Amino acid sequence: MNAEALVVIDVQNDFCPGGALAVAGGDEIVPIVNRLIASSDHVVLTQDWHPAGHSSFASYHAGKQPFETVMMPYGEQVLWPDHCIQGAWGAEFHPGLVWTKTELIVRKGFDPAIDSYSAFYENDRTTPTGLAGYLRERGIGKVVLVGLATDYCVAYSALDAVGHGFDTTVLLEACRGIDLNGSMAAMMVAMRDAGVKLVE
Repeated sequence: MNAEALVVIDVQNDFCPGGALAVAGGDEIVPIVNRLIASSDHVVLTQDWHPAGHSSFASYHAGKQPFETVMMPYGEQVLWPDHCIQGAWGAEFHPGLVWTKTELIVRKGFDPAIDSYSAFYENDRTTPTGLAGYLRERGIGKVVLVGLATDYCVAYSALDAVGHGFDTTVLLEACRGIDLNGSMAAMMVAMRDAGVKLVE
């Protein structure tokens, strides 16, 4: 179980400048991620993949604005602008991303009733994506995470990777964050405390 996989989180048009939920500087990481993909033996990509009218969209909730929160059956949920809708331009990988080597694409957030930040679980924290089992079956014990956004999908994925016993590293130069209400500082502390290696 000592093989290593690069897990590239959500490098999609809607999370880059010009997209519906743009992360500042999101496109700046693409050349770095491409170099990492080229030098990695195993590459996994995640893709946010929402149906139109997803319950995490502010537009689904009358009178609610993006970045407000609501209580869902699984807990508190940030409401987002409509983004990464299945088959739309915004859900496509950034056109500069050279992802030919990818062995697996994990699509998440396709259940209309549950959002999904982590590459390993939906936001109910019990519905698995199957990624942990895939990595184990391939003999992979180490994961290196990069992508968007540091304080949401990257951090949740890193915390779950550690929880599954994977040796987990986040390469911060190949990530960019949203920083919603102090989320960046909070998630950096959470990752560090959980044993994620944060590499500048």
